[in-house]
Amino acid sequence: MLLAIDTSTGTSVAVVDRDGADGELRCLAETGTDDTMRHAEVIGGFIQDALAAAGVRPGRLSGVAAGMGPGPFTGLRVGIAAAHAFALGIDRPFVPVASHDAIAWRWYRDGGAGALQVVTDARRREFAVSDYEGLDGDGLPVRTSGPRLVPRDGVPGARGIRLDATLVPAGAVGMLAELAFAAGRLPLADDAPIYLRAPDVTPSAPKRVLR
Repeated sequence: MLLAIDTSTGTSVAVVDRDGADGELRCLAETGTDDTMRHAEVIGGFIQDALAAAGVRPGRLSGVAAGMGPGPFTGLRVGIAAAHAFALGIDRPFVPVASHDAIAWRWYRDGGAGALQVVTDARRREFAVSDYEGLDGDGLPVRTSGPRLVPRDGVPGARGIRLDATLVPAGAVGMLAELAFAAGRLPLADDAPIYLRAPDVTPSAPKRVLR
């Protein structure tokens, strides 16, 4: 059973479980908003609400999955920091997942087929784009390129379906982590945010101290 969090676009929190008897993936609770400006304000309440709706105490969780982006610096780091802190607090593993992979996985799971291009808003008149070609033998999405930044008016034509997403469903993030665990393929992503561009504020060069 996993708590899953994603703030790469809006904010989404879910609790997912894999039934031991038949291996069925279940989303026990999911809540979220596509508001891209209030991640820090809503994340704590969403975690509380998802756990309460699922009837799950934190100690019953096996880990915490987080969408690692791509996404803008400020919003993305809120969810990753919250997931890291929660995992540390309950002494459970932190599981990183590429957010675009979760979007693609849900689209294919819901009956999509063929080539898919996942597009999310990267701000500053740019999109973040990733390309996919179905699911592999373990049921995980096959990413053929990306994520990469593309100007809004320069997104290449998709060979198949273009999917513009305004919210990455945390339930899909958690279920993808469950599938990867079952297949022995964790981690699916590096434990580092996928920012695609440097933050606006960078540390200045240290000043020399005269004695």
